[in-house]
Formats: sequence, C-alpha cells, structure tokens
Amino acid sequence: MKTAPASRTIKDVARAGGIDVFDYLDFRALLRDYYVAKKEEGRSFSYRAFSRRVGLRSPNHLKRVTDGERNLTPAMAIRYADAMGLEGDAATYFSDLVSFNQASSTKERNAAYQRLTGSRGYRKAHKLELAHAAYHATWYVPAIREMVLQADFRPDPQWIAKRMIPPIGRVQAERALNVLMELGMLEEDADGALRQVDTVVTTGPETRGLHIANFHRAMLERASESLDLTAGAERDISSLTFTVGEDGLRRIKARVQRFRKELIALLAQEDEGERVLQLNMQLFPLTRSTEDDS
Repeated sequence: MKTAPASRTIKDVARAGGIDVFDYLDFRALLRDYYVAKKEEGRSFSYRAFSRRVGLRSPNHLKRVTDGERNLTPAMAIRYADAMGLEGDAATYFSDLVSFNQASSTKERNAAYQRLTGSRGYRKAHKLELAHAAYHATWYVPAIREMVLQADFRPDPQWIAKRMIPPIGRVQAERALNVLMELGMLEEDADGALRQVDTVVTTGPETRGLHIANFHRAMLERASESLDLTAGAERDISSLTFTVGEDGLRRIKARVQRFRKELIALLAQEDEGERVLQLNMQLFPLTRSTEDDS
C-alpha cells in the first residue's frame, strides 16, 4: 500500500474514498476517522508522528483529544488543521467546528454555527441540516405547517404571508414551504393540494440541543410580541411565582408533562381548524438551591 504524499489534504482523501472535513459536525469524530484513514495509508503514521507534525512533546495528544480528555484552544486548532494538510475554507471550517463543539453557552454555539453554515462546503454537504435549522429557528415555519390543516388554506405564499401575526414577506413564506417539503413534513396529493405528513423532525446529536433552544427562544419572542399585537380576548398569558421543595418540583413537572400529553390527545380529535395558535409552558428557577452553596 502506497503512502499518501505529504501535501495531500483531507479533500484529496475524500476523492479517494476517504473522509471530507465538511461532512462532519463533530471534530473529534473527524479526528478519529482521520487517524484510521492515515493508518490505512501507511504504517509510518502514529499518534507520536502526528504530535511531531503539530510540534508537541506529548506523544498521545491526538488520542486524548479524540477521547474527549482534552480540548483544543483556537491556536491549537489552527496547528491541528495545518498538520492535517487543511487549507483555505477547509482549515477555517475545522477551527469553527472546534469552537462549535466546545462552546460553553448557546450564544457561543450559535455564533460558531453561523460561521459553519457560511461555508460553501457545509451548505453542499448538509442541505437537510440547514432545513432543520430553518424549521427550528424561524417561528413561522412550524406555524405554516399547521396552517395547512385549515379548511380555507391556499398554498399561495402571498396569501400565507398576509395571514401571519406579525405578517411576513412572500419570499419568506415561499422559503418556508420549501423547507417543509425538503423535510418531508408536507407533500402534494393527487390534486396538487398540500397535506401534512406525520414525520418526526430529528436532527443529529451535534446540533439537536442548539436547534431546540433556538425554537423555544423564537416562540418566547412571539409570546412577548403578542402582548402588543393581539387583543386580550385572543390570548391567555399569565404567570405564577412560588416556593417549593425538590419533591414538589418533581410533582409539578410531572403534572405539566401530563397536561401536555392530554392536550395533544385532545387536538388529535380536531377535524378542521380555523387558526394556528402557540402554547408555551415554562417552568424555571429564579433562585439557587442552598445545596449549590456547599
């Protein structure tokens, strides 16, 4: 088996049946696959050899990173990219991927994710992932999916746009329909009319938490806007501040979850609707437990 030339990049390996940096949303998984691919190319490659490329004394630094025992600093991510032969967009993508995976807050993860999605390589490799992101982060996409159940629904972007609260643009409505079709959540019947498809919207473990957080954030923003955009008779927004023990908290959460399931069962009995509504339920602490002080 021939050893790959030193100048060969991961993009070159991809064309030879190996790995492509843009296929990954987890830099540790990328590094594991990179190591396996390089070992298959030639016996001279090892953890120690990679450490020499990076300029490190630790012979097992790569293994500790891939095992999750160590993180990469921004500067070290650049050195890793260079050691793997990554250049240009591929090198930038790797550094942004490290930032995305190691982010300690949703704000940081969102910022890194935006940089990832700006890459042409990412957009080409993750078209469905981009559709998932649009569904969860754009409030009117799930609303339009529910709007399809209305008896007077028309698959006309202009008609849809005018009926949203607040109104959206025709282009936004058209893109929303495209996202729903790409995700398999809407389809055309024999007559050309749109209908819902019972599809579970799932994303990969790397982005699932981010998408869910963005979805809740978008809907909380809509709840805030509804105070000004809709009449009191058309909404019910209330709050309750209380003190409770840990056991009481568990019982309240169980009751909220049971109510949500009961509501889903009730909605399943609805034949036709006239309006799309959003129900948010939030339960979160305003103070820390005394146990946190220990």
